[in-house]
Amino acid sequence: MFTLLLGLLCLRSVAQTGIAEPELAHCDASMQQFMSRWNVLGASVAISKDGKLVYERAFGYADVARTVPMQPHNLLRVASISKTVTALAIMKLVEDGQLSLSHKIFGSDGYLNGRAYAKEIRDPRLRSITVQHLLEHSAGWDRAIGCDGYEGCDPIDFPTHVAKVMHVPNPVGDSTIICYMLRQGLNFGPGTRFAYCNVGYLILGKVLEAVTQQSYETWVRQHVLEPTGVLEAHLGHNLPAAHLERESSYLSRYRMRSCYNGSRQVPAAYGGFNLEAMGAHGGWLFTARDLVRLALAADGFDSRPDLLSAATLQRMTQPSAATPQYGKGWMLDGDTWWHTGHLDGTASLLERTANGYTWAILLNTANGSPQFWEDLKSLGWFWIAGVKTWPTHDLFAPAQNASHLQVTAPDAAHTRLAWTNGSGTHRLVLLRADSPSTAFPLDGTAYAVSSMLADGTIIAANTTDSTADLAHLNPQRTYYARIIEYRQDATTGNQPMYTLDGNPREVLSPAALSQQFPPLALTTKPAKRKWWQFGAAARQVVNASNAPTTESSSAPEGAELMPSVTKTRFLRVRRAWRAGFAHLGKQQ
Repeated sequence: MFTLLLGLLCLRSVAQTGIAEPELAHCDASMQQFMSRWNVLGASVAISKDGKLVYERAFGYADVARTVPMQPHNLLRVASISKTVTALAIMKLVEDGQLSLSHKIFGSDGYLNGRAYAKEIRDPRLRSITVQHLLEHSAGWDRAIGCDGYEGCDPIDFPTHVAKVMHVPNPVGDSTIICYMLRQGLNFGPGTRFAYCNVGYLILGKVLEAVTQQSYETWVRQHVLEPTGVLEAHLGHNLPAAHLERESSYLSRYRMRSCYNGSRQVPAAYGGFNLEAMGAHGGWLFTARDLVRLALAADGFDSRPDLLSAATLQRMTQPSAATPQYGKGWMLDGDTWWHTGHLDGTASLLERTANGYTWAILLNTANGSPQFWEDLKSLGWFWIAGVKTWPTHDLFAPAQNASHLQVTAPDAAHTRLAWTNGSGTHRLVLLRADSPSTAFPLDGTAYAVSSMLADGTIIAANTTDSTADLAHLNPQRTYYARIIEYRQDATTGNQPMYTLDGNPREVLSPAALSQQFPPLALTTKPAKRKWWQFGAAARQVVNASNAPTTESSSAPEGAELMPSVTKTRFLRVRRAWRAGFAHLGKQQ
């Protein structure tokens, strides 16, 4: 009984967010137990069945101070799951005929045949490495074999040493890391055995850039992420000051030399290892739900369209000749495909089963214990085994966001926002004075017009339309507007699901507002205007001041109102009207 009560107390200490699913309550409980056992700061989880997102939940905290609950919309580093992203990109190029798996990487006919790489090659076996060798971790490097006095030879562990050896400033770049590893030579002949290797996927990123003549991130975004509806994915940065919007913090467990200044010791997760030089092998950030969305676009099932053909997917997931446990960017367990990621402050798992389930678990805490990883790997299987009835809804937010936001002034009292609708059913208009919003609408929560988010952001409109009129903006203040696309219908179980990445935004500055409300222009010859013209102008101003407002243009509760531009104009028109009558009297 004591153990049970202690367990319940531990469960209560772990915050939970997202949409609760009664049929999946055991998922909540087991995740909490796992986090309590392994002292995990925060976690985000997403599960799909037959192409539908049936579960998205977050647990614990997104900050080390434990004041900000983790949300399903938080971005987290996924470490080596980045290799699956890169493999998808490479296989897409193979399918499109831009790459060949058997083509050489280095040498005069290789994809990377420039002098910078060629001058570092002392081991002739390097010229035999192919694209397939890199994808399958059989290129010839074994990071378990030491170099330069280190126990292992993975340059992500000692970036400042690489900079010193290669005579370049810190932080060392990815191309320099490749040159360093070329200088080291190979530990075995390409294709003869398997040895997990980060630098191989770093090289694949450079191959992609050489073939496409675009940056790695740009090409992957345009040809892999956007076509699959993935918006919540970005390459990450080292330091907290450069963290992305909605990115989680990371619980760093150890310190190492700074990748910026080797004389300083810093948390490994914050400038120790150089995330910005890991792009193609370990640099991506995702939400759990969009990582699942990406996996569904390459799962081989008919529930959602696939990015790659069935033949290409078969090649991608065929075990390599070097090991039956790895294909090209996927770890293999029979017909189950999966991958993990591990860095200080990061542990991640993505898994796709043969019977239509996919799940992602992202943590902002790492642990190197083999038992930790066994427990993490068993969670998803426990979850699907314990469900009697699966939800029928699909909690994926719209993949196509609103766009082309424009600002106009239909009259003196209103600012009009107009945009092109995305693939959602509704839109929120967020408005905050003086600084951008730092709070976001939460999935499953409906927001009324004039309600307020935690940071004071106003819900200025909630509409199915593509326009919204904002009333009584103070021209002395700067406003930050943002359109949030969302879906709320039978598909989502009538739960609002918000798209928070890539929203159109506009800054309404005092200068812009003053241009929208120019001074009233009066003719210098009032005698040429008829007396009823002044009366009509006055009546128009009075009518405008008494006109009813729509829901989307109602003044937000608690918002500072603009000084009465309408009243000021009325007084000026009335003075002009009287002056006009006086002038007419003089002419008579």
